[in-house]
Amino acid sequence: AAVDLEETYRWGQQEVASLNAQMTEIAEGLEPGASVQRGVEILDADEKYQLQGTDALKAWMQARADEVIESLKDVHFDIPGPVQTIECMIAPTQTGGIYYTGPSDDFTRPGRMWWSVPKGNTEFRTWNELTTVYHEGVPGHHLQVGQTVYRSALLNKWRRLEAWTSGHGEGWALYAERLMAELGYMDDPGNRMGWLAGQSLRAARVVIDIGVHCGFDAPDEVGGGAWDYDKAWTYLTRYGFMDEKILRFELNRYLGWPGQAPSYKIGERLWLQLRDEVREREGDAFDLKAFHRRALDIGGVGLDTLRAAVLQEI
Repeated sequence: AAVDLEETYRWGQQEVASLNAQMTEIAEGLEPGASVQRGVEILDADEKYQLQGTDALKAWMQARADEVIESLKDVHFDIPGPVQTIECMIAPTQTGGIYYTGPSDDFTRPGRMWWSVPKGNTEFRTWNELTTVYHEGVPGHHLQVGQTVYRSALLNKWRRLEAWTSGHGEGWALYAERLMAELGYMDDPGNRMGWLAGQSLRAARVVIDIGVHCGFDAPDEVGGGAWDYDKAWTYLTRYGFMDEKILRFELNRYLGWPGQAPSYKIGERLWLQLRDEVREREGDAFDLKAFHRRALDIGGVGLDTLRAAVLQEI
């Protein structure tokens, strides 16, 4: 998809400001006058968001994934039978993070969501990870990838098993997170803070990546003028809300891989614009479940192709 980089750079900064205003409101609801960072500290200390041990973590992941499949199927999504199964696993690696692997072509191996637990970690906090379960599982990558694999009558093997465009795939996963917020699954203050914190990181990545690689002036809050490593680090740590080691890795990756980091948030934006366009065209006849089915049945394509196919322009 064609992207107006100057407009998107401004939009990214507006998104960061909007998201952090919402986070501040939640923090103040937790404790009058609390900053976002103080809100994070309060949530980290709240026992209701804590799990002890990897067995409890795995069980929590599986329960959340199963619950959402049951509540979304036949209401907001057509979920084929084999795709209604997802396995949640503790990864053999110890690098940190959550990721997804798709099912085999015949579904003898189901789609799997993996949590890679760093060595020595035994306590886990759910308030900032529920949104990731939706991102990697349902309605995120598992539904997206699993439904594509299932559609052997519509799509060839390459489009079902190999085709991947970051803006399409990661944009869908962020759209899935937002959809869950829209449907009320993020109404709990902690879970909503977790979703907003993840969105803030993705929006900050848009600003840093485009600003650095296009030579746009940095925001005044980090000193304006030309971007440099220190300004990017200040911006990322202010709005990233993650461990310093992870943020260092993230920033170094952005500097060496232009365009990858902002594809998530820009992709989400284009998915939302497409949904709005279809809703406007169809009016009262618009059906969210039908929109999801139509879009996911196309498989992994570029966002311009997705739009043209959904709108039946090709």
